[in-house]
Amino acid sequence: MKSVKDMVAAANSVVAHAPATEMLDLHCQDGVTFVDLRDPRELERDGMIPGAFHCPRGMLEFWIDPQSPYAKPQFQTGNRFVFYCASGWRSALSAQIAQEMGLENVSHISDGFGGWKAAGGSVGEKPTK
Repeated sequence: MKSVKDMVAAANSVVAHAPATEMLDLHCQDGVTFVDLRDPRELERDGMIPGAFHCPRGMLEFWIDPQSPYAKPQFQTGNRFVFYCASGWRSALSAQIAQEMGLENVSHISDGFGGWKAAGGSVGEKPTK
């Protein structure tokens, strides 16, 4: 059986990644979309990176695929995508999937939202609909 730790290591071997301290400068840059993959309960409890696009991990493939009835225009922009989750594991796997599906210029925050907060990154509340 392949462990999650092995899967994350394999994803990190093929996907660009860096700790939050190195990703802070990308926040609010034109052409960069931060994608929050966490569960809605995590966003309500902990907040999120201001301006990030929330894509629950379970919908990622459906929202990326332009042929899917669930496709989201945010994934059709040609932007650079910076994925993040709580600790960097879900984002590693998600960035790998996104890359395999044809998104270019994909990366993830290797120490996740926890690293973002520790690095002094801005945190806002989950936007209300």
